[in-house]
Amino acid sequence: MNKFKIVWLTLVIICVLFVVSVTWVNVTVTKTGNRYSYGSIDSIPHNHCGLVLGTSKYLWNGKRNLYYTNRIIAAVELYNCDKIDYIIVSGDNRARNYNEPITMYNDLVAAGIPRRKIILDYAGFRTLDSVVRGKEVFGQNQFTIISQLFHNQRAIYIARKKGIEAIAYNAGDEAGELPFKVQMREIAARMLVMIDLTTAKQPHFLGEKVVIPN
Repeated sequence: MNKFKIVWLTLVIICVLFVVSVTWVNVTVTKTGNRYSYGSIDSIPHNHCGLVLGTSKYLWNGKRNLYYTNRIIAAVELYNCDKIDYIIVSGDNRARNYNEPITMYNDLVAAGIPRRKIILDYAGFRTLDSVVRGKEVFGQNQFTIISQLFHNQRAIYIARKKGIEAIAYNAGDEAGELPFKVQMREIAARMLVMIDLTTAKQPHFLGEKVVIPN
């Protein structure tokens, strides 16, 4: 077998292994996430806290981000239906002019949620950070994650692998199929989750514990 055939065969094997790995990861995360995700406000159990995963309120073109809007709507719905008592808003605030927790806090207050019922988590830089901090910083081993289904699946997988008994409430999605760009980003994020779990990746920052009233 000449060198060209060896290189070609090696590339084919690598591609096949990659496809198999991606497929296995995607199926595993989806299956685990779906088991603990709820799309109905009537069927979801009560938890003391809901955890809203942060995202930008606006898109790059200035339009409103429906993922963000629907997460806020879902959190308000859970609170008003007595499915959660407190709302932890977890997101990124590394830039001076970009603060996801404060933005979510303001919109929740505007929607009628009492200020004392909203807990700000300024160090939710990644989904892993938000989920693990929910337990390690805010003392909740059971909570309700609030995001879109595809994101909830990944967050639930992380939580369950970390020994956290989290469930999820699926916020509304954008109309139609998930955009290709979002699909590719989610696949990459799921592969990164496996690396994080294998290497026992920890949140960027933990800090002092925060006590949430009973």
